[in-house]
Amino acid sequence: MTLDKVVQRPADAVADIPNGAALAVGGFGLCGIPMVLIDALLAQGADELSVVSNNCGVDDWGLGLLLAAGRIRKMTSSYVGENREFARRYLTGELELELTPQGTLAEKLRAGGAGIAAFFTQTGVGTAVAEGGLPQRHAADGSVLVASEPKRVETFTVRGEPREFVLEEAITTDFALVHAAQGDAHGNLVFDKSARNFSPLAAMAGRVCIAEVEELVDVGDLDPDAIHLPGIFVDRVVVVGRDVEKRIERRTVREVN
Repeated sequence: MTLDKVVQRPADAVADIPNGAALAVGGFGLCGIPMVLIDALLAQGADELSVVSNNCGVDDWGLGLLLAAGRIRKMTSSYVGENREFARRYLTGELELELTPQGTLAEKLRAGGAGIAAFFTQTGVGTAVAEGGLPQRHAADGSVLVASEPKRVETFTVRGEPREFVLEEAITTDFALVHAAQGDAHGNLVFDKSARNFSPLAAMAGRVCIAEVEELVDVGDLDPDAIHLPGIFVDRVVVVGRDVEKRIERRTVREVN
């Protein structure tokens, strides 16, 4: 592997993503999403994708564009809201959904990147997450066609108290797509504030990580203590510039008189 990981065009960076690929995609809502790479993948034409991401964007932006084009077969997410097409496709059987608690999803991605096969967590114990029965695919008439299977539950003693934990398997994917504020040619990345969210974890989980960066700096310019994701996890870097469009999912401010 060359140390210079810069790819000149987004189209070239995603050119080898095949039909049926599994993708881990960074971002939370519309914050920190790799929109340029998503657009490039939309143009590239890959189909039947299995995507792991906190949510699926909105109807006209982010992963919602791939969904509206019918290119996503399955979503592994923690949140369905803000995207009517996501809900519609799920309820009519056009989309498979593995609904996962948000913290568990983050840890499944981190564990996959760290080479940990599975882990026990208290999250989901006593619910359908552990006991099974969560609808994963509906029939066209809205009935449940496929439901989640029960998961293994074990009791461990924590601080002298027996507690139940559910076994969750790690997630690894074929590719990962992330957006960063800064990066260098070796793939070291810095994310901007809350845009950091799921991105380092998604990057770790992907066997091939493709990062779009707003600013490419010289190798050595980044303070090692300020690097959020080391380049060992990154395979390709595409410079998209600081003027890349960023949308706000929901405004919560009021007008000042």
